Amino acid sequence: MGPTSDLSLIRRQPRILRRLGREVNPGDLVFRALTSLFAATVILVLGAMAVQMWRASGKSLAHFGPGFIIGTDWDPVRDSYGALPFIFGTVVSSLLALLIAVPVAFGVAIALTELAPVKLRAPLGFLIELLAAVPSVVYGLWGIFALAPFMRDHVEPFLAATLGFLPFFRGPYQGYGMLAGATVLAIMILPTIASVSREVLRAVPDVLREGAMGLGATRWEALRDVVLPFARTGLLGAVILGLGRALGETMAVTMIIGNRSEISASLFAPSYTMASVIANEFTEATGDLYLSALAEIGLLLFFVTLLLNVIARLMVWRVARPTGAR
Repeated sequence: MGPTSDLSLIRRQPRILRRLGREVNPGDLVFRALTSLFAATVILVLGAMAVQMWRASGKSLAHFGPGFIIGTDWDPVRDSYGALPFIFGTVVSSLLALLIAVPVAFGVAIALTELAPVKLRAPLGFLIELLAAVPSVVYGLWGIFALAPFMRDHVEPFLAATLGFLPFFRGPYQGYGMLAGATVLAIMILPTIASVSREVLRAVPDVLREGAMGLGATRWEALRDVVLPFARTGLLGAVILGLGRALGETMAVTMIIGNRSEISASLFAPSYTMASVIANEFTEATGDLYLSALAEIGLLLFFVTLLLNVIARLMVWRVARPTGAR
């Protein structure tokens, strides 16, 4: 049968089959329909989660309105709730974790793709990714027994002695606080940023590196002027993916950040995050408005994390698509 016969066979199919796809075999149509259903299930689950959290936070939305986001009071006794201290703790701890983790993660990714011996790249990459498999509670225990005493006895006194003229490094040395929580977060998001950055750098065509070095550029100049500019969108996507994980991290941060509902300029002071307040207080919430306020915090966290992950994925696809086309 030639192409004309195949075309006539497709035209003789019922209209509903032609709309489902080009497959002539009914088995292919069933397989395509099942896989499409599985893919749609993920979207339906996300939508159901968003709808349920919106319904659960209905009383808080109606009672506080937009003032819930900028309110600073969190008093379950008087049913007065404001999310600003938790938003502040979440954003500051996540951004501080990025400041610590991004230079290290980029250095790891560059070393594994450009500088390390070929035989060591796979084992070292496996060890870096192994950090992502460590349970969150283990990081929290390590933070309690090792990191917090080290921060209290060495890091915080040093920062206060050298940078104490800044408001960020003032206050009592407690070990627990914003700086300790951000440090744990940095260690936890480091493998995510390093792994994605390594894949982005590996997607850079070798012809660009070879062309730059063929024109007389050193390895550092080829990396700085050719490789990194080509991969900058994907690297930014890796950073946003790490930020998305930092925003939603719960147990490790809850165990080390201090859990105090206040806004302080000092990085030594205890703080609170949106994920931590939900984990700590949800089982103790008895009033309907109390539960609704916690649900609204979860709704805010859900949309922020989802938006950041979508932006990151789009950026990674944008940098990888030209290489795949070639």
